[in-house]
Amino acid sequence: MLFADAVRTSAGVEEAFRLSDYFPIFLFLGLLVAFVLATLFASQLFHWLGLKPYKETPVKLMPYESGMDPVGTARMQFDVKFYLIAILFLVFDVELLFLYPWAVVAYSDGAEPGWRDAFGRQAFWEVIVFLVSLAVGYAYAWRKGVFRWR
Repeated sequence: MLFADAVRTSAGVEEAFRLSDYFPIFLFLGLLVAFVLATLFASQLFHWLGLKPYKETPVKLMPYESGMDPVGTARMQFDVKFYLIAILFLVFDVELLFLYPWAVVAYSDGAEPGWRDAFGRQAFWEVIVFLVSLAVGYAYAWRKGVFRWR
């Protein structure tokens, strides 16, 4: 297969990069930005022409928090448990980001046999070490009582 503007790479002969192939994406992005700007402009135009009713009242200018009148200071102290649970969620969520692609590449039917022979056992034990370190962290958090909600 020969292309008029072919490029030889380590993977073989490939078609050269052409920016014109990305024209539909740039067109879509341009239309998207134009739509957003037109919507914002139309909203302000209705306000300037007086077609959008608006009257400032003390109730409308008051801070609003989830249907409740704000009472007291906004600088409340939160328990550290909220942050610990959030961090633990991120740790175990990111774990899946690493495990899923590895499992697909390593054990799918289309996996390259040469890869399994060269790296299969080593990658398997590296993932086991990764899972054991996560299990140790989970056990440590359990022993410290992070999962107990008081």
